[in-house]
Amino acid sequence: MKIEDNKVVQMHYHLTDEKGTVLDSSQGKEPLAYIHGVGNIIIGLEKQLSGKVAGDKVNAVVAPEEGYGERDDSLVQVVPKSGFQGDEELTLGMQVQVGTEQGNAIATVAKIEGEDVTLDVNHPLAGVTLTFDVEVVEVRDATDEELEHGHVHGPGGHHH
Repeated sequence: MKIEDNKVVQMHYHLTDEKGTVLDSSQGKEPLAYIHGVGNIIIGLEKQLSGKVAGDKVNAVVAPEEGYGERDDSLVQVVPKSGFQGDEELTLGMQVQVGTEQGNAIATVAKIEGEDVTLDVNHPLAGVTLTFDVEVVEVRDATDEELEHGHVHGPGGHHH
């Protein structure tokens, strides 16, 4: 069975950036399961998996525009440290929730200088070319319930 829209795909993957740094991997875990064609995974990887079958190995290189987007400098802002509530110490790389005009977003603390905190709302992988080494484990039809919910149920998928 070929990978196409509304098929459930189980895959093992190993994700690295341009420098070869491992960003994520399913090694030693259950394979990742997703529904093809419904936006569960980034479009650049989905395109390169279309038409593949169980047992196929794919080395997919995904440019930022088909991954997590280019970096947008307007999403980086300096705010006063006093604007943060709570007792937790702010640290570099920490993820914090911030309110934006589009609603809440997750920002990364990019810099702390005295009372100035630089927040970056870009996705941490924005602007990064991603390399996925993928092994397709299984391809099956999605159930009506999975399609209705927009995610996989059972092994490797979403659990309630």
